[in-house]
Amino acid sequence: MRRNGLEKYLYYGLGILAVLFVVVGLTAALNGTGIDSMPLRAKREETVKGKKDREKQEEAKQEEAKQETAGNPNIRVLLMTDGYQYLTHPSVSVSADSGLILTYGEETEECAGEGALSLMPDDARFQKGNIRIQAKEGRITVGSLNRGYGTPSYEGVLELRTTAEGIVIINELPVESYLCGVVPSEMPCTYELEALKAQAVCARSYVYRHMQSYAYPEYEAHVNDSTTYQVYGDSAPADTTAQAVKETEGQVVKYNGSIVTTYYYSTSCGRTTGVQAWGTAPGGENAYLESVEVKGEAGDYEKNLPWYRWEAYVPIQTLSNLVGLNTGIDVGTLESIDITETGPGGVVLKIEARGDKGTVSVETENKIRRALGGQGYTIKKQDGTEVQSSTLLPSAFFTIEKSGDIFAIKGGGFGHGIGMSQNGANEMAKNGKDYKEILTLFFQGVTVEV
Repeated sequence: MRRNGLEKYLYYGLGILAVLFVVVGLTAALNGTGIDSMPLRAKREETVKGKKDREKQEEAKQEEAKQETAGNPNIRVLLMTDGYQYLTHPSVSVSADSGLILTYGEETEECAGEGALSLMPDDARFQKGNIRIQAKEGRITVGSLNRGYGTPSYEGVLELRTTAEGIVIINELPVESYLCGVVPSEMPCTYELEALKAQAVCARSYVYRHMQSYAYPEYEAHVNDSTTYQVYGDSAPADTTAQAVKETEGQVVKYNGSIVTTYYYSTSCGRTTGVQAWGTAPGGENAYLESVEVKGEAGDYEKNLPWYRWEAYVPIQTLSNLVGLNTGIDVGTLESIDITETGPGGVVLKIEARGDKGTVSVETENKIRRALGGQGYTIKKQDGTEVQSSTLLPSAFFTIEKSGDIFAIKGGGFGHGIGMSQNGANEMAKNGKDYKEILTLFFQGVTVEV
């Protein structure tokens, strides 16, 4: 009886000891204090840390990509026909040496680099959606278009949309790439680098303002490629203009913290004018467009340029016909043309043309230039060269007098006169001014910043 009792206690003791070992082992495992637990925990912590690091790196990459997109967003440019006459094209021919990739609907098609791809408005691909075309590498040549330098080519994507009138071509590409097609088309690539940089900042500011809405909402296009906005792709890309765009990357003109529309034109008469020339009241958001003198220590920067001064002697009957045609009012034979109002810088704001059949008044610089413009007479620049008159009088900085059977029109400058004179900018650059000095002369109270 006593031995059986001892055995029973021995079994109880062994059972309790086994339970203790199990409890201690579990506790060690949970607390990470077991013999083999340190390497396992370190490995587990390293895995978690690595995952967090990878997530942070991915987030950083995504944020960087967002910033790049925000700083260089895509613009959609409607490409007009030859001579910038129409919005739609009867057919489109495209090619790329590297080959083309077409996407329409859910389908993708590749075309070899040999030969051109021609598309008509009734192409079957349009039934599946708009056709987007990319070059496998490089630029896309549009053989069905002619521009100032010949057959143009474009970066980015060409999106084709069929309409009842024909095919609409939209070039979608980053703003900075677009500017490389604008700057050489708006300013000669041989101009001084600082002038080209001023032009690049002007063009960038101008387009950012217009990208706030679609000029052609039906095609989701911000602008077209003509003088209605900024000329794009009419001159071949150039290293100097690309450098100007690159060295001013992202920089715009701001007034009171907001990007402003930076107007520009060819040549000043020694002064610019304000928005009054367009019939707009000055002040508030347009206060940066003041009339300024375009001169340095040696006088007017543009004083030796051909368009700085010009003159035209127009026969009465010729000008009578043009005024009647351009205003839509037959005043008969002109007896007088009087300047009845001028604005900042001496710009003509209002004229009154009196004839033997009636009188017509014309206001704002563009309408006045159009009223006195048209074919039929010669304009002589100050260097002695002559050109035929065109749709618009060279500028609205002029005087006009009748002498016998002739109207003598004497003026200065070329263009609307508001904002930056491109030739003035070039002359300033020749005189050692940098692009920021140029811009802050023509646009008062502004900053140039990213």
